[in-house]
Amino acid sequence: MSEGQGSTGNVIAAICSFFIPGLGQLVQGRLLMAVVMFVLAAALWIVLLGWLIHLWSILDAALYKPGR
Repeated sequence: MSEGQGSTGNVIAAICSFFIPGLGQLVQGRLLMAVVMFVLAAALWIVLLGWLIHLWSILDAALYKPGR
């Protein structure tokens, strides 16, 4: 997969996270961050704040730079 912000891989990951929080991180191979995003979003959707984590998940996937 391509590396760096704006790469095809990050765009695909961001689109995946748009549909399911954490899926983009999973596509990028970041299992722990994927689980954190998914669990936080699920927990916070109960009190209608899940959109914050959902947005964070999308931005994190889009702006991810390997090797950080």
